[in-house]
Amino acid sequence: MPNHLSILGIIHTIISVLAIMVAVVALFRYGKISPGNVPGKSYIILTIITCLTGFPIMRTGQPTAGHALGIIILVILPIAVYARSIRFFGKSADYVQIILMSLTLFFSMIPATVESLTRLPIAKPLAGGPDDPLVKMWLGIWFAVYLAGTTYQIIKLRNQRKAVGPSDGTVNLG
Repeated sequence: MPNHLSILGIIHTIISVLAIMVAVVALFRYGKISPGNVPGKSYIILTIITCLTGFPIMRTGQPTAGHALGIIILVILPIAVYARSIRFFGKSADYVQIILMSLTLFFSMIPATVESLTRLPIAKPLAGGPDDPLVKMWLGIWFAVYLAGTTYQIIKLRNQRKAVGPSDGTVNLG
């Protein structure tokens, strides 16, 4: 069976899979996707390239929801990266960064899931389209993973902050 992806589609797919793999490594190694470490920086760069290489790919001849998600990810990423520098977020900046970085990964999983299930296996794809029950089930699973993972990261950060104590110069005696 011939390959039904263009050269750009193949490059885009390889880069997007690498971005997701790097994000998973960051999550397991550091407990979060942080713009301050190598996996986090790699994820950001690979995700930007994934979004940009995805824009010219139009299987239907017109933009899809995947293109819209690419734009949303490109808007969220700089906010997430610079959250700690944005005064508006104040003491919540670390939480905002965790939520937004994880959100970009969740958003990346949507087209990854839809494209994988509607294209593989090549001879008879598992799903007939984005509205297929199998696609919806997997998107629900990814959303649950996003919520659970983000909740875990927030609780972990909160516990770390409690262990360190207040940053306003006061002493925590108990």
